[in-house]
Amino acid sequence: MVCSATTSDEPLTPAGRLFLQPQTNVVIHCILRGQNPVDVDATKSSIKSSLMVQLPRFCSLLVRDKNGFEHWRRTHIDIDRHVIVIHKRLDRSGNFVDEDEPEGSTTEEDDEAAVNQYVADLSVSCPLSMDKPLWELHLLTAHNCAVFRIHHALGDGISLMSMLMASCRRKDDADALPRMIPDKRPAIKGGKGRDWFWLFGALWWFLNMVLHTLAFSMEFVLRSFLISDDKTVVTGGDGVELWPRKLVTAKFLLDDMKVVKRAIPHITINDVLFGVVSYGLSRYLDHRTPNALHEGLRITGVAMVNIRAQPGLQDLSKLMKNKSDARWGNKFGVILLPVYYHKSRNDPLEYLKRAKATVDRKKHSLEAYFSYWIGDLVMSLLGPKYACMLNYKLLCNTTFTISNVVGPLEEICLAGNPISSIKVSTSSLPQAITMHMLSYAGKAEMQILVAKDIIPDPEFLAKCFEDALLEMKEAVLGSNEA
Repeated sequence: MVCSATTSDEPLTPAGRLFLQPQTNVVIHCILRGQNPVDVDATKSSIKSSLMVQLPRFCSLLVRDKNGFEHWRRTHIDIDRHVIVIHKRLDRSGNFVDEDEPEGSTTEEDDEAAVNQYVADLSVSCPLSMDKPLWELHLLTAHNCAVFRIHHALGDGISLMSMLMASCRRKDDADALPRMIPDKRPAIKGGKGRDWFWLFGALWWFLNMVLHTLAFSMEFVLRSFLISDDKTVVTGGDGVELWPRKLVTAKFLLDDMKVVKRAIPHITINDVLFGVVSYGLSRYLDHRTPNALHEGLRITGVAMVNIRAQPGLQDLSKLMKNKSDARWGNKFGVILLPVYYHKSRNDPLEYLKRAKATVDRKKHSLEAYFSYWIGDLVMSLLGPKYACMLNYKLLCNTTFTISNVVGPLEEICLAGNPISSIKVSTSSLPQAITMHMLSYAGKAEMQILVAKDIIPDPEFLAKCFEDALLEMKEAVLGSNEA
């Protein structure tokens, strides 16, 4: 929509403008499976009274002025245009099932596959309409599922999950908001006799940070323009974002990840996830191309990193304050995560050790902040076209994208319906693999979106990741018994 800007219009952030470019037009999908049948009227009523429709960007149209600059303009919300109700049942291929077919023959796995394929099809061919605020809610009543579709220009995963949590209540206490993971960063303590020791340690940490930042920032620039991963059977590239997709789910228990954490001191769930992905990809490549790849072959992932001052999910009231460090919107940088192919016969815990060493070096740098700054600078100086080219080239030169968001600790309810699972993914990218993990009530589910002409067996890829965690767990338990 092109019109003159008004004083009440809010200009888009640089990241928001990036996500509106044709090659980087990204929609976030969130699948919520209810334990009870979907009550359409109750869901609409809950949305009308929720904090979501009070957020300015969720009740604003995207408009462009005569100079081509995008703005948010407040408008009236017509809930019936945003809530799309689908009563027909879907099969595992995402096609509607004839009403004459019996319903009792489907399993929970069939339901999950059907909804996943429905979302996979949306990921390629169904952009959000620009004549209304950029979000939708699809209610798949036959599958007890709701699918939120939210344009990435409205906010990042942290913003959107924080908004969702503010709209939900705990299953065991209908008046309580879901609990979020507290910040556990240790405080820095000083003391007499330790000042010189602390000062030396701080100086060493600073020098390390500068060196790592310089090295990783240079790699980021080179990877964006010149260097690309070697071709493998999982490599995407220019135009692959338009290829048909398939979506599958890898399922983990947080308790299993916590057992694996005991193998190495000071390890995190993110370290375990990266180790699982490294091991799982090696297993998959071994299966697809046995003896064809050289030991130590590098493939590179792009990881999204929240760069707000406060980690994890945010208090929605703080996100809505314009001057808050935790403000609403897209506040994330990216880091490059190298994965090295090794034969699957290797000790699974070696993948974990390499993953922790890699992530530790990344933590000692400002790579995520540099990527955010360079994107903002290019957008400000050269405009969205060149910022899009930079981002798209980086994705074409790497192999996969990965993110991890911490969800609620206990089960929650939305519109009075207990939620059994929450899964997130995005629309397709030029990479052949994108992975998004979200933890919820003791479980962690990773949505794996693949270009199915490149990766025809994503179910096996998901099993490679699941088996990788189980083998790491067995190795830890075996070493403890020994």
